[in-house]
Amino acid sequence: MTDHRATFEHADHTEPRREHGYCTDDMARVLVVTTREPATPGPLNGLAGKALTFLNDAQSFNGACRNRMTVGGHWADEPTTDDHWGRMVWGLGTAAANSDVSMVRRLAVIQFERAAHARSPWPRAMAFAAIGAAEILTVDPKHAAALQLLTDYVATLDEPNGDVDWPWPEPRLTYANAVLAEARIAAGVALSDEALLKSGLDLLEWLLAGETLDGHLSPTPVAGRGPGDTRPGFDQQPIEVATLADACARAAGADPRPLWPEAVQSAAAWFLGANDAGTPMWDPETGGGYDGLHADGVNLNQGAESTLAVISTLQHARSFSTVPQ
Repeated sequence: MTDHRATFEHADHTEPRREHGYCTDDMARVLVVTTREPATPGPLNGLAGKALTFLNDAQSFNGACRNRMTVGGHWADEPTTDDHWGRMVWGLGTAAANSDVSMVRRLAVIQFERAAHARSPWPRAMAFAAIGAAEILTVDPKHAAALQLLTDYVATLDEPNGDVDWPWPEPRLTYANAVLAEARIAAGVALSDEALLKSGLDLLEWLLAGETLDGHLSPTPVAGRGPGDTRPGFDQQPIEVATLADACARAAGADPRPLWPEAVQSAAAWFLGANDAGTPMWDPETGGGYDGLHADGVNLNQGAESTLAVISTLQHARSFSTVPQ
């Protein structure tokens, strides 16, 4: 799925659909999974370097970035601060804090500081960026740009609405939902804000309960979910499960309850077949993740987002010793 330039976004089964090119969203995810892997071998470090090069080329001087590149290496859009910007900042912060290659860490900090000048009007973009800033602060607690970005993010958050049945800060669950809770948890820890940390843990616990059905994960489908919607809903996306695993892994570092490691285990189990269709959502022979779960089976295409979702989730699960290696 990766050539000399980057990782292809889409696949027809296992074959990359080269005509669709590459995207910043996926290269940010590549940077996350490669740099948080302990004792990374050479090929993974090479992938991390390729991701950094791609993200550097995507950025503009004001911090915004492009998302889509053609197979010929030409950018197909203009720089913005949409969700791909937030994922880029997340990836850069993760690399700066976790890579075991000093050059990768240095380049990630340089790119992070450029990107951190920007701000996004979109809640999920800012949530991803806030997590990246929190990662930087784990290794440099006085990093000015990370502190400012995180402080600005927190200033945009509403107080808990007090609704026990629907405490979520939006009228419907949409996509990458757990990132909103994870960003609160990360900010609460980084800024030593106990109230913010608690609000993030509370939101995540509510989300986890709502995305569990009959003892297995049943994530929000593409169409979203609101109060009273029938469950389960399809088409379910692997990225929802991976985002939930990310958030629960972070929660486990701030809250000793076994709820969080168990949730990471449930996320891994979803890919192994403990889901609403009772069907595995990855191919162990190729390592690829399937693109969607339907009531009557799976979308057998193994695109980059889905494959990286599997890798990311199993990476977390391994750290909690929940799945065989």
